[in-house]
Amino acid sequence: MLAFERHNKILDLLYKNKKVTNDNLSKLIGVSACTIRNDLNKLEKDGLIKRIHGGAVLPEIINRDLSFPSRKSKNQVEKNVIGNKAYDFIKDGQCIIIDASSTSISLARRLSKTNLRITVVTNGIYTALALKDNNNINVILVGGVVRPKSGALEGLLGKNLVSQINAEIAFISARGFTVEQGLTEFNIYEGELKKFLISRAKKIVAMLDFSKLEVNSISSFADPKRVDTIITDFNSSKELLEKYKKYGIDVIVAEKDNG
Repeated sequence: MLAFERHNKILDLLYKNKKVTNDNLSKLIGVSACTIRNDLNKLEKDGLIKRIHGGAVLPEIINRDLSFPSRKSKNQVEKNVIGNKAYDFIKDGQCIIIDASSTSISLARRLSKTNLRITVVTNGIYTALALKDNNNINVILVGGVVRPKSGALEGLLGKNLVSQINAEIAFISARGFTVEQGLTEFNIYEGELKKFLISRAKKIVAMLDFSKLEVNSISSFADPKRVDTIITDFNSSKELLEKYKKYGIDVIVAEKDNG
């Protein structure tokens, strides 16, 4: 097992159990205690875990941030304007992909009132619920595993279904974006599903509020050259957005509605 695979296994065990011990990790992963200590040191250096005597836990800030209700409440004004701007990309008759991010809920709420006849493919439980009562929208919920406190279905259990989809646009958010690493996620399983989802779309629109820009996370799921458009908000650095434009990415700033 490669180092990054061990790291993701450790993080996955932390999601599920809240705490891991060196001895258990050594047995479960099948490597020496010395290797586990080195892995935990690396993860702590990256700010992804907190070392405790004989093991590790998730840092409190990450533990809070992994909760969907917590993520949903952050930067809500910015997410709303991004979602409203993303709606302008959608046309009647399209098949689109919307991920399970908290930003996507803003887009889904806007779509819930639309007269457009579209098909939406999503791995988001709350995204699907927001759209289910609109008779104009055919909602396809991708199957997968539900993680505690998450609004996402993860993993590739729905791969056969998704492989039959041909979408015009994938509306995707992420834990972070840089021109070096592209779109990144904290959870490798969520990242792998997003990677597969965007492979079925002609165009990728990344919905990223200002707090996601120039942020890296553990799992890269989209090369920066694969991102066609970034929709961000009025708080984003103009210099940074110019950098993305020079890289060849179409950048749209969603302004606050003062009306």
